[in-house]
Amino acid sequence: MNIYTGPELSKTAANFAPLTPVSVLKRTERVYPDLPAQIHGGIRRTWAEVAARCKRLASALDGRGVGQGDTVALIAPNIPEALECALAIPMLGAVLNANNVRLDAATLGYVLAHGEAKVLLVDTEFSALARDAVECSGRELLIVDIEDPEGPGGPCIGELTYEALLLEGSLEFPYMPPDDEWDALALNYTSGTTGQPKGVVYSHRGAWTNAVNNVVTWEMPHHPIYLWTLPLFHCNGWCFPWTVTLLAGTHVFLRSPSAAGIYDAFARHGVTHLCGAPIIMSMITNAAERERQAFKQSVRMMTAAAPPPPQTILAMESMGISVTHVYGLTEVYGPAVVCAERATWASMSEEEQARLKARQGVAYELQEDVLVLDPDTRQPVPWDGAAQGEVAFRGNIVMKGYFKQPEATAEAFADGWFWSGDLAVQHPDGYIEIRDRSKDIIISGGENISSIEVENALYSHPAVACAAVVAMPDDKWGEVPCAFVELTEGIELTEEALIEHTRGQLAGFKSPKRIVFEGLPKTSTGKIRKMVLRQRVESLQ
Repeated sequence: MNIYTGPELSKTAANFAPLTPVSVLKRTERVYPDLPAQIHGGIRRTWAEVAARCKRLASALDGRGVGQGDTVALIAPNIPEALECALAIPMLGAVLNANNVRLDAATLGYVLAHGEAKVLLVDTEFSALARDAVECSGRELLIVDIEDPEGPGGPCIGELTYEALLLEGSLEFPYMPPDDEWDALALNYTSGTTGQPKGVVYSHRGAWTNAVNNVVTWEMPHHPIYLWTLPLFHCNGWCFPWTVTLLAGTHVFLRSPSAAGIYDAFARHGVTHLCGAPIIMSMITNAAERERQAFKQSVRMMTAAAPPPPQTILAMESMGISVTHVYGLTEVYGPAVVCAERATWASMSEEEQARLKARQGVAYELQEDVLVLDPDTRQPVPWDGAAQGEVAFRGNIVMKGYFKQPEATAEAFADGWFWSGDLAVQHPDGYIEIRDRSKDIIISGGENISSIEVENALYSHPAVACAAVVAMPDDKWGEVPCAFVELTEGIELTEEALIEHTRGQLAGFKSPKRIVFEGLPKTSTGKIRKMVLRQRVESLQ
């Protein structure tokens, strides 16, 4: 107790409100109802229209019995309905589970079951996948079909369509903040170190904080024109659904990114901002002449996943597209580290600037701290650019925890830090640079692939005696899985046949792109020496 704890200084409705993304749409509808909000093919909607659709969606789900703490799953690409789910579902206190459309049915079935989804909204392009996933889950779900006029279409498998569901809702549905800003807002699944996904739970407080973080870190102005090349299902689009809405910007959607689509959006819609993995930068810089269009505005791109090659950064910036390199994980709401540019870099050569920009960087302004710690002593490693440790995070943009996994959560939060599993050095200027991934995760086109999951698929073939999977550099995807396999004595098997075998068990992007048949290097205890295999990969290039 102190002199500032009296009853006259208590929290009240007048001086305290939970931090939540729900508030951003409320303000934007009130202040900028006539400004453009959505562009998707021939679709054009203002913020008044989008707010109306969101209130109808929240009201209709409420009428269907969806409430606080209920999980609403989504299988959809970058379309307006995916944005509306990010804005509307939190109004109910419900939890959005936006899923990767590239996953296989068995994995999606696990997610639906583990997350206890009550409703599934699915774009009809993915109807067959969703039907199989629901069957795998064993759950009785309300299925809602999203019929996107810009998509390829597909059969309806649900009880009603998305547009029919909206008609059940009321325009009078109130913007309801959560009872507690620590309440769950989203459930996102990440493969982690094994093939079984982990459910990462986001809070209203964390999502709001990182939405504002994006504004500060990227110095975003009001009314940006934002192109959705980053999947909305990936870490809830790095919280940009709420960032762009907060700034009363325009969301421009691409169901599937392509060089022609990106250039058309630049030229036709005046796009000012976009995010994505380095593969998106490769699409832009390697576009054929017939795909390119001139654009007058300056464009800013934020990129994460594999570090962008310095030559790619140079190529982008020569086109008038400035690149901001960020780093993070699903567990920290997407990016939480930024390679913040310093004024002194301007006097350096373009090559040196590009090299500096390829580092991961420093903590976001609203992240409490990010350091490289010695995993044994738990102390910071020297800032010498040589001593390696593990990247650790602390602050308001760290997940609530792993859903239904208290032991994994306790391990991840040991000693008051979130331990990323990524090995890095810290330079004298404080900037972090990733050197290796202790979790053996392969990042391909911005998507995480568990090496263990791929190895398990290989081991399921009777001819495979021993297998190990490591990352192999790829010009298009950044990294792809490369497998080293020892065959059972006396059995012959071709590379093509084994790759085809894995495709029966894995999403296509997870299957190995190269298989090398040879004896695997092992320690005296029989552990496969993956570091040797990574060096071996270099000789295969």
